[in-house]
Order: sequence, then C-alpha cells, then structure tokens
Amino acid sequence: MSSKVVLSGMEFHARHGVYEEEARFGSRFVVDTELHWDFSSISDQLEQAVNYEQIYVAVAEEVTGTRVQLIEVLAANLARRLLREQPLLDAVTVRLHKPHAPLPGVLRDVYAELTLTRAETAGQRMGFVGRTEVE
Repeated sequence: MSSKVVLSGMEFHARHGVYEEEARFGSRFVVDTELHWDFSSISDQLEQAVNYEQIYVAVAEEVTGTRVQLIEVLAANLARRLLREQPLLDAVTVRLHKPHAPLPGVLRDVYAELTLTRAETAGQRMGFVGRTEVE
C-alpha cells in the first residue's frame, strides 16, 4: 500500500517545553500528518474516507490542550490518538516542528518525526504519556 493523505503545516500556539518560560509564554508549533490507508477503491462517500476535519480537531486538541516537556512525547501521543480514533488508518506519520526552540544558536527548525503502524500498536496501551492539562 502506498496511498496517503497529508495535512501539512497545521500551526498552533502551545506551551510545551522543559523551561518555565516555555510553559508561561508558549510558542509556535507546526504539525504535519501523513495518513496512510488504502483509498484506491473507495466510492465518493465521506463515510469510506478518513475525515480530515476530525484529524485537524484531534491534533488541535492534543497540541493546545495538554502540556508535555518533550516534542517526541507529543508526537507519539498524536500518532497513538489518530490510530485509535481513525479505524481506517493503517499507519500514521506525525512530524512535530518547534521552529523557535530555545537553543543557543541560529537554526531554521527542530522537529520530531514518528511513524506508527496499526500492527505495531496492536496489543499496546493506546493511552497518552507525560501530559498535563494546560490552564
């Protein structure tokens, strides 16, 4: 299977990071998702497809509604949630960018990328780790 749909460049203001200033002020985060599923033979009916609005809402809720220290954990939480909530997905790739990471130099971007397949998560707990609600 090589079909996928990509939602690219979803931008959110959120409060993830190790430092107290990141929790207080927040910064911009950009999320890309690659949704892998076989749509080669579907009819033109939304019920047979992955609903992109639901994907966007889930990403927005997870990025803005929780706080983690590590973008790697947030990427994993997003991938697990999308697989749990979207039964048509065979795999998902989440790319979580933190373009203004507080590093002592000039760089364009920092991102964590994770691809999870439904088969890899079979039998695993599909909950979330390392998160706290954002106030």
